[in-house]
Amino acid sequence: MMAHSGRYVGLARFLHSAKHVSCSLVVVWCLVVSSSAIAGERHTASATDAESTRAQSLAVERGIQWLAAQQADDGSYGSLSHYGPHVGITGLVGLAMMSDGHMPGRGRYGNTVDQCLAFVLKHSSESGLLAAETSHGPMYGHGFATLFLAEVYGMTTRSEVRETLRRAIRLIINTQNDEGGWRYQPVRGDADISVTICQVMALRAAKNVGIYIDKSIIDKATAYVKNAQNPDGGFRYMLSSGGSAFARSAAGIAALQYAGIYTGEEIERGLQYLSRFKPPKERTVGHYFYGHYYAAQAMFLAGNVYWIDWWPAVRGELIERQSPEGFWRGQAGQEYGTAMALIILQMPNRLLPIFQK
Repeated sequence: MMAHSGRYVGLARFLHSAKHVSCSLVVVWCLVVSSSAIAGERHTASATDAESTRAQSLAVERGIQWLAAQQADDGSYGSLSHYGPHVGITGLVGLAMMSDGHMPGRGRYGNTVDQCLAFVLKHSSESGLLAAETSHGPMYGHGFATLFLAEVYGMTTRSEVRETLRRAIRLIINTQNDEGGWRYQPVRGDADISVTICQVMALRAAKNVGIYIDKSIIDKATAYVKNAQNPDGGFRYMLSSGGSAFARSAAGIAALQYAGIYTGEEIERGLQYLSRFKPPKERTVGHYFYGHYYAAQAMFLAGNVYWIDWWPAVRGELIERQSPEGFWRGQAGQEYGTAMALIILQMPNRLLPIFQK
């Protein structure tokens, strides 16, 4: 019982907000987290009252309401960016909604999640690539959309989701390059740390719900990420060049953790490097939401003093940065920035299986 105390605290939070969901969803959620507990060691930090504040709850509620109102008729998000309708941004919005307890067809915004899912499923090709016509560098969007499908499948076990997810994972496996990474296009070309972590997260989420992933794929990806680490603990963008920077270093640490590496010299050096950028120090650096999306995950999975020190700082900064209308302005548009901010702010809910070890 004590080994899974954090999961039961998460369930208590979930039941407290049961006005959003049906009783049957609680049963499904219990089954999902129970099965993931068998699969591996649980994150050691437990949700506490100190992790959540009234201001945070209000920020999340306003952000969710704003996002729900922006959904296009076809279920997509991304029209408020230069990308247009985008499977990656749509998937991130779906994840933000699920982080608040809304699932396909269940909860106050269950229909919003269902429409996100319908858009992603509609834009799956025979090759497995998930991409709308407006996608630029489609492997970014493919990774986020595949992660969304895996989390949905873990909650619903819909057959059409599994088949699309299986094809999407097959594409990721087939496009891993000789270095062990991935790049913008679905081909075996070069690789960078940023696109690679998107695929690693998708692979981990799919593995968690029963999709077979050969260990050699993860081993190659792990080797690529380790080879990208600099002596200062940060990560370069590509193996051939580049100094350390916050966003890609956060992605590098998260990639190792989702590959199953939670301790060791690479992790400690990386976490120490990230700690230099605790808000508000990183405020003016590029790729703000992308970087904090992965940094929050890295600190959350590291737990203990790392999470205790990082979480109040990023929580406070995100609440401060929210617009009066309820959105956050991100580099890839307001919908993207809002989805990323909401995923970060709701990590203490512990509702998404991907945030479990």
